[in-house]
Amino acid sequence: MAWVGKTIAAGAMAYALGSISFAVLVTRWIAGIDVRSVGSGHAGGTNTMRAAGWGAGILVAVLDFGKGYLAVWLAQRLGDVGLTTAVAAGAVVIGHCWPIFAGFRGGMGVGCGAGALLAIWPLGFILAVGLGVSLQLIIHHSARANVFTGILLTPLWALFGAPWPWLVTAAAVGLVVSSRALSDWRRVYSELWLDREL
Repeated sequence: MAWVGKTIAAGAMAYALGSISFAVLVTRWIAGIDVRSVGSGHAGGTNTMRAAGWGAGILVAVLDFGKGYLAVWLAQRLGDVGLTTAVAAGAVVIGHCWPIFAGFRGGMGVGCGAGALLAIWPLGFILAVGLGVSLQLIIHHSARANVFTGILLTPLWALFGAPWPWLVTAAAVGLVVSSRALSDWRRVYSELWLDREL
């Protein structure tokens, strides 16, 4: 039953890591405001661009991507690539979306989830990006595209021969991202160049 302890540890570590809201920290540092009080109200890279400029937004996007990657990488170091890794991937995105250190008001989880997917399978990461971009171009609505990307991610990975542990991880990330994006299903975007929530 050692894997149970590893899974619990990986999940707790990943959630705590995901709960570090870089958008809130960076925007307060640079602009002196709470990023969640402007724009979309989400604590992610895109809204940070609105609140504090492109440089700050890019920095936050990189940090969010990095914490997703790091959470899965650390889980892999525990020696299990099945349920433990899947729990870590899901937990880091949950932490990003509903961070305990920031009043449970976070971002959309796309960038963080992408980092987790890259740590699992680089080809799968490319497939996820391709799927997401394609749906954006077809649907022209960020949140709805994210919902369908999360739903279709696991079948797409299966089509390309991903083993079951990776499919479980893709399902965990996809479920959280889709669930979070549903809150913006009816949102009307006013900025064509900033209509993607990370």
